[in-house]
Amino acid sequence: MRAFILSKYKTPLHEADVPEPVVGEHDILVRVQAAGLNPLDEKIRLGEFTAILPYRLPITLGHDVAGVVIRVGAAVRRFTPGDEVYARTHDGRIGGFAERIAIHEDDAALKPASIIMDEAGSLPLVALTAWQALVEIGDVHAGQKVLVHAGAGGVGSIAIQLAKHLGAYVATTASASNASFVRELGADRVIDYRSEDFEQALSGYDLVIDSLGGENLEKSLRVLRPGGKAISIAGPPTPEFARASGLNPLLRIAVAGLSSKIRKQAKRLGVSYQFLFMRASGEQLREITALIDGGAIRPVVGRVFPFDETVQALESLTAGGIRGKAVISNP
Repeated sequence: MRAFILSKYKTPLHEADVPEPVVGEHDILVRVQAAGLNPLDEKIRLGEFTAILPYRLPITLGHDVAGVVIRVGAAVRRFTPGDEVYARTHDGRIGGFAERIAIHEDDAALKPASIIMDEAGSLPLVALTAWQALVEIGDVHAGQKVLVHAGAGGVGSIAIQLAKHLGAYVATTASASNASFVRELGADRVIDYRSEDFEQALSGYDLVIDSLGGENLEKSLRVLRPGGKAISIAGPPTPEFARASGLNPLLRIAVAGLSSKIRKQAKRLGVSYQFLFMRASGEQLREITALIDGGAIRPVVGRVFPFDETVQALESLTAGGIRGKAVISNP
């Protein structure tokens, strides 16, 4: 089986023949037809998450998958061969940059009927991130004000649509060239990050979804109302995350130190900060499928690469400039 694997951190992926996936009794074997590209894959390649995700190399990267079930384990009840599915594979079992992958049935859902494979492959990680931030943690409801940073990006383009579906007033940061695009997604207020300071323009927000970290996250705390929440996928991990992830005591101390500054700032302002490292969930994907087929959310695919160009595709993430998601296609 062909796959693109990482042999050493901070080196390019390379194509190799790898063994066929082992299919457990609760697994489905999927022929991969599309795989989304995510900054998480690039960060793993650079070795940035070795403490949180201690993978043994070599490893096949790729967290988003859409394809066709070709075999099921003995205990699988939800899927049958021939089903079209999509999934964000579980941490520790990634490998979407390959021709086939074994996925636990709990992590997968039937592909939305209204979209094609490339679109389905773009969705799981970003859609689950948006869902867990807005629904699970944020409990967003009608009348609230939500700021979504980087609205033209992968997470942002889905989060805007979901927040609008939930009834929120949605502001977002984007370039002037993407202003019309994010308004079409549902943004009520667009801040041109090149010429405007969102901290000066916005106030009284209930929730901020931050995907940039650093100074952007610190400023985001100051646009929240008292009791508001900042949820970041790029900021420093928190002690709560470290405990939930089962990190050892030394790493927990290190994590606490990394996030102490931003947590103190949040406390002083009367708001809260939470780090989000999204998790796989077939159950939540089924909820998302209903929204997609109902027309509330549409996937945004900015570029499609053929399977043979997986290395170049991953490298393209550093250049930016792609609306929504980039996808590897292997029809």
